Amino acid sequence: MHNDVPNGRPNPYAMAVAQFEEAADRLHLDEDLRGILRTPKRELTVHFPVRMDNGRTKMFTGYRVQHNINRGPAKGGIRYDANVTLDEVKALAMWMTWKCAVVDIPFGGAKGGVIVDPKQLSETEVERLTRRYATEISVLIGPTSDIPAPDVNTNSQTMAWIMDTYSMHAGYSVPAVVTGKPLAIGGSEGRNEATATGAVAVMKMAADELKMPLRDLRVAIQGFGNAGAIAAELLHAEGIRVVAVSDRSGGVYDERGLDIPELLSYKHKNGVVSGFPGTQKLSVSDTLEVPCDVLIPAATEGVLTKENAPRVQARIIVEAANGPTAPDADKLFFERGVRVVPDILANAAGVTVSYFEWVQDLQNFFWEPEDIQKKLAVVMENAYTDVAKLAHDEGCDLRTAANMVAIKRVAEATQLRGIYP
Repeated sequence: MHNDVPNGRPNPYAMAVAQFEEAADRLHLDEDLRGILRTPKRELTVHFPVRMDNGRTKMFTGYRVQHNINRGPAKGGIRYDANVTLDEVKALAMWMTWKCAVVDIPFGGAKGGVIVDPKQLSETEVERLTRRYATEISVLIGPTSDIPAPDVNTNSQTMAWIMDTYSMHAGYSVPAVVTGKPLAIGGSEGRNEATATGAVAVMKMAADELKMPLRDLRVAIQGFGNAGAIAAELLHAEGIRVVAVSDRSGGVYDERGLDIPELLSYKHKNGVVSGFPGTQKLSVSDTLEVPCDVLIPAATEGVLTKENAPRVQARIIVEAANGPTAPDADKLFFERGVRVVPDILANAAGVTVSYFEWVQDLQNFFWEPEDIQKKLAVVMENAYTDVAKLAHDEGCDLRTAANMVAIKRVAEATQLRGIYP
């Protein structure tokens, strides 16, 4: 296992294992149990051909990793990205195990990915790639075994194609094989905005703990995809100032607060946030360091490192993305009293509403949006309270506490089930 990946960021799987070991030490887990919990159960690598629009055939590589299924079926997204690696997928699958456990829903962790830049493909090519990849991983996925969902560069349409492909093999409709589907084919109300809703909810709880009035908060958001853009919308609607946002093109800053509805329509029209009139131009890395009270990293992993951590001005960091903070940056933040609400808690509302969707699909009975919001609020509040209490009792950061809560639950399930045969 190498400690570096080509782009110079820390190896995500090494990061995930380091976080696990720290929590395992505090839980006094024995080495045998650690061996089970740190190792993925299954790693599937597939190489498959896709017919391109020009008639040529191109080979692609994809992965599906199931980390642990002792608490229930595997659950986790599928990402399409040119930089996907097996170690990244393994790390994300492990984080999914802890994420499901920390909010106490009966799933284990999985993740999938295809090495591709979908922006270089036509929609019909993406559809053919998706259907072929779904067929290749159909040996693992299923409504009671492993339930994919959208992730980086995939969406509800991608899930519709996977659900249809799986259903064609089965000979009947199987809506519960994926979550994050369109409403018309068994999707759930509230799923699209779930991750952002949960991130904003835990941000408020953290601000409340630190006695920081919401009306005074200045928020910076790095990443303006689904989670980042919807979080900005929700905050703006509540009168909370969003002073900076960035996407891949760069960032924009206005200390008085950005006009988020205007920015969203600008992004919709231009495809990027940079160049939004009346704002100061930022680089993506600058967005992490602007004067603000709350920082929401909502893009990819490994963006907060020991190099830039000392320059981060926020008092609260809410990880809407998976794995944005390297372990050595975590230590610096903890020493400085910066409250980092970790990914497995901060963005767990997405998988929670995915769980609600799966339950609704299995029952063929759908809930009202208000019911979903209410149930989600209870889950997030309970999870944050459990984690904050343990962090206080242990004198540790929220990440270590969240990992301890989660790992303890998975360890208990593992011990109760025993070793087969």
